[in-house]
Amino acid sequence: MDIVLETTDAFLFDHVYAKLFPVPQAVTSLLAATEPSHELLLSLSKNLSLSYIPSEPYEYIFVSAPATAYLSTIPRTNIIRQYISLIFITYVFGLGVYFIFATLSFVFVYDKRNMEHPKYLKNQMRMEIRQALNTMPYMAVITAPWFLAEVRGYSFMYWDVNDYGLTYLFLQFPLFIFCTDFGIYFLHRLLHHPFMYKRFHKPHHKWIVPTPFASLAFHPIDGYTLSLPYHIFPFIFPLHKLSYLLLFVNINIWAILIHDGEYMTKSPVVNGAACHTIHHLYFNYNYGQFTTLWDRIGGSYRAPEEALFDQKTKMSDATWKQQAAEMEKMVKEVEDDDDRQYLNESSAETKKEK
Repeated sequence: MDIVLETTDAFLFDHVYAKLFPVPQAVTSLLAATEPSHELLLSLSKNLSLSYIPSEPYEYIFVSAPATAYLSTIPRTNIIRQYISLIFITYVFGLGVYFIFATLSFVFVYDKRNMEHPKYLKNQMRMEIRQALNTMPYMAVITAPWFLAEVRGYSFMYWDVNDYGLTYLFLQFPLFIFCTDFGIYFLHRLLHHPFMYKRFHKPHHKWIVPTPFASLAFHPIDGYTLSLPYHIFPFIFPLHKLSYLLLFVNINIWAILIHDGEYMTKSPVVNGAACHTIHHLYFNYNYGQFTTLWDRIGGSYRAPEEALFDQKTKMSDATWKQQAAEMEKMVKEVEDDDDRQYLNESSAETKKEK
């Protein structure tokens, strides 16, 4: 995350902080007449009795520090500045990935016939987006401390491939999936405990037939809890910095893909959209994120029905009727009462009134 923070500093935050918290005019004038250096800034700080310490030189990877990097009394290394900046980055990044990829999935992948399912909610997509927008600011605030710890060097993330070798550079990917899938499985099952479910996880299960926009439509504590394995991993195992960014982006995209209702694989190993559809329909199955391994070990795996992979039967009335009947039984078991407002039920009631 330090790569992202340094790049964002160079293009945005250096200018913002220089404007909001400028150094004295004497410093600005001197820096305009000479090449700024860390030694010069330390000397100015001492001689002018400034209340700040300039940031240490960075090993910039993509961009060089602009002059404004030296023109704020709040340097890049200030922990409060870093935390606020990381909140902004987390929020904007999450917002961008969510709307870009969920929209692409909805337009090009999602089968719009799902909206005719008897358990599709009235105004569902609007409610999914509203829930996600309400969640993301809180998620950014409580997630940023993990990024802050990474930026300040407390994790095992590294840059030089020679530190752990080329073999580990490739092995870190299956290791990451194996470990995080393990953590998510057990945390997800924990969230289905009656105490946790009713308080935190129920909002995400409001969507029986989710759209791609349901991927972030959850309670902030729910989303944060399920993200913990991703953040904990680099504090236990080495992880290359670019690999971390690549994984972080792909995790967010994967969350969208498993909610898109398009069943592209029958793989008994991959916990894809078909498996996750079963989870939303029947609640107590397929808790994993990437694979079915831990569900199989934990006895919670349920293979998607063959009917889901046949375009003729996937959207048939018979399939939907069977899904609705079993889902209603599970709702009574898990939630007691079903307070959802279904679109097709509303339409049926309107017809009856007429």
